Amino acid sequence: MTPLVIWLLCYPLSVATPVNSSPDPGSSLLGNFEPNFQADGDFIIGGLFPMHYSVEPLGQDFTYKPAAPQCQGFDPRSFRWAQTMRLAVEEINQSQYLLPNFTLGYKIFDSCASDGQRAALAVLNGPGLAQSAVCSGTAPVLAVVGNSGTLVSRTLQPFRIPMISYFSTCSCLSNRNEFPTFFRVIPNDDYQVKAIASLLLRFGWTWVGVVTEDDDYGRFALQGLLKEFKNTSVCLAYQTMIPKVYSREGILEILDVMKHSTARVVISFAAEGGLYPLFKEYMDQNITGIQWIASEAWVTASVFTGREFYPFLGGTIGFAVRQGQIPGLRDYLINVNPLKYPSNTLVHELWGALYGCSLYPSSSRTQASSQLPTCSGLEPLQEQHSAYLNTSSPRISYNVYKAMYAIAHSLHNLISCKPGKGPFHNSSCADATNIQPWHVQQYLQDVVFTISGEDVDFDANGDSIPSYDLINWQRGAAGNIEFVNVGLYDGAKNIGKELFIQEEEIMWTGHQSEASHKQCIVLSVCSESCAPGSRKAVRSGEPLCCFDCVPCDDGKISEERDSIGCTSCPEDYWSNAARTECIPKAIEYLSHDAMGLTLTVIAVVGACLTVAVLAVFLYHRNTPIVKVNNSELSFFILLSLTLCFLCALVFIGEPTSWSCMLRHTAFSITFSLCISCILGKTLVVLAAFTATRPGNNLMKLLGPKQQRFIISACTFIQVIICAVWLITAPPFPNKNSQYHRSRIILECSVGSEQAFWCVLGYIGLLAALCFILAFLARKLPGNFNEAKYITFSMLIFCAVWLAFVPAYISSPGKFTVAVEIFAILASSFGLLLCLFAPKCYIILLKPQKNTKQHLMGKVVTK
Repeated sequence: MTPLVIWLLCYPLSVATPVNSSPDPGSSLLGNFEPNFQADGDFIIGGLFPMHYSVEPLGQDFTYKPAAPQCQGFDPRSFRWAQTMRLAVEEINQSQYLLPNFTLGYKIFDSCASDGQRAALAVLNGPGLAQSAVCSGTAPVLAVVGNSGTLVSRTLQPFRIPMISYFSTCSCLSNRNEFPTFFRVIPNDDYQVKAIASLLLRFGWTWVGVVTEDDDYGRFALQGLLKEFKNTSVCLAYQTMIPKVYSREGILEILDVMKHSTARVVISFAAEGGLYPLFKEYMDQNITGIQWIASEAWVTASVFTGREFYPFLGGTIGFAVRQGQIPGLRDYLINVNPLKYPSNTLVHELWGALYGCSLYPSSSRTQASSQLPTCSGLEPLQEQHSAYLNTSSPRISYNVYKAMYAIAHSLHNLISCKPGKGPFHNSSCADATNIQPWHVQQYLQDVVFTISGEDVDFDANGDSIPSYDLINWQRGAAGNIEFVNVGLYDGAKNIGKELFIQEEEIMWTGHQSEASHKQCIVLSVCSESCAPGSRKAVRSGEPLCCFDCVPCDDGKISEERDSIGCTSCPEDYWSNAARTECIPKAIEYLSHDAMGLTLTVIAVVGACLTVAVLAVFLYHRNTPIVKVNNSELSFFILLSLTLCFLCALVFIGEPTSWSCMLRHTAFSITFSLCISCILGKTLVVLAAFTATRPGNNLMKLLGPKQQRFIISACTFIQVIICAVWLITAPPFPNKNSQYHRSRIILECSVGSEQAFWCVLGYIGLLAALCFILAFLARKLPGNFNEAKYITFSMLIFCAVWLAFVPAYISSPGKFTVAVEIFAILASSFGLLLCLFAPKCYIILLKPQKNTKQHLMGKVVTK
């Protein structure tokens, strides 16, 4: 506090006259600073209690002295707190063990639902200027028990007067640099914010509104909530503040925001005095369906327990300070009577609030109370006066009780010269006849005592142990609201275990309490929960709680609800249709399905047909048509064609290391053998038809031995190529997941691409050579010139394999193998039919043409 403020406290200016009037040369204190309750003692303790819900705003015309603020709406609950302080003082004064030979006194003021600064100034001054001890150097009180925090603490701080708050939870007050004299017996809002965040997450409330008062309590609570929400999935739909000065327009604006918001859960950090006009308008507009989360400031406020509040506020849930026991409090409250305090206006207002009557004579009544009946002051206090007599589970009253005993224990330790352990203390003892407020502060920092089985002490920031009861507003037997304990929050426990809730005991908004209680919980989310198989996609420019549900991409899954991303499946797995789990990829290869069976049947039919032709040739091996076409080479061709048909079967089935190597080598060697035999036959045909020329010894050079050598040599070259292929980079089974991501194609990788194309190229070279030689011999004379059929067969063979190359490259999966089998079968059938169908036709159907004369063209037709 600045010297100017202290000077004003000691020598306030008089502004009682208009500006144009002559100033009063004297000076006096402005307004009524008389305490509401006062008792003398060796040590005076100040008390500040908001015994009214609201205060009428001061006028803005500064040409005249403003009238004293008018307090409105008497609060019996706060009045009970004040009586608890008086009871504690009397108990301490009667104790033989605590402060023996010393007494405590008190000065209790009504802070009138304001920030309490006016009452704090009254505590510092006194009823008159001559009694203003602060001006003579010593404060009139050694400590203050109060509800407000920041402003009152700053007011008392320059005088180093410690303050113990029974109600102020603002986390800002834990700053020891800014508030070195502040203590409290109620947990600070940092813990309450954590408790509320845990509660929201427990019930899936991720889209909430916040209503606070326009003061430090509300602002710092909001900051704490926003900070806590950053680490959770909870988002703030809106935040509104109740005007410090009552304004119906401001209240209507708040309610309009609530009605149009999709948030069905509202958190309120406000005192009952600020909420009362909001809830009255809330009920007048018949707003329902909102789940209220109450702070400790109003969760046990008896002013809202009336039957008219239940349809709108029933089901409210919130955290309250832990309850305790105060022996004799109820009897003490009952003994308060207007007849004992004829001049105490607060006691008169209590009677008016409880009975709806007035104790004042008719002539002295105000306009507001002129319609009220007259009270005698002898009316008995009854059970229905719960706002005042509710002592079954005292909470704030218990905090007041603890605060007074904390001060008493500190004074006792100070007088008994029991230095604490803190940095403030030294080996010297204080003078009991000259105790200063800062002495009490030093001993408060290290005070430790037990009351009602609870250990009480203060940490380095002046805070007490954090602990809350979870309170639920339920319907009582008379239709009113009862506060039912349904859980607790213990900040001293390990992370994740602080909150305990008896969910089956909760009655939710909407008056539901069936066994299927979870179906009755209000849903308050900006976006519906994303089912497994999808992920959350945040909407641009909106809070994180507002999102769209996007299905996971192929090959990705999400197993939990509200997943923020999808997880890719392992390489050999794929997502199911619902995108909720990874399943093994379907393995694809040319098996014995419809396609595989068809190709198998065709291959077997081709082999059997070739064997049948071979049998026909063997049976008719001595006939001219078999002999003239070189029966030995024909038998070799038929055997190799049989192998060509059968090698197609190796391509069907699951690829293995041996089957992959056998596929390509068997195919290449058998076809090389077949084409080599055809090449030998072509050379023989060509030599036979040119042997009639003089001096032509070509036929001698192409005898049976030479023919066998040509076939063996040509086939051996292919064998060498295959051997090199198998040694260097053999074919191997491969899992191909690139072409189709959803399935694995089992295929035989060729290993060495160069070797594969060399094998095909060599077969193509042999086929091209056969085609050229046969083409050259196609017009040679003779009734059965085999060169024509070889030409056709090679033409078909080359056409099939030329078409195979692009089809093989472009065919996916098992169709690649099917194309290769088709090329093998088509070319084999082409060779079989072109080379042997005409001969079989003559042998079986035209035996008369199977003569030497007919083949030589010497048959005379008549």
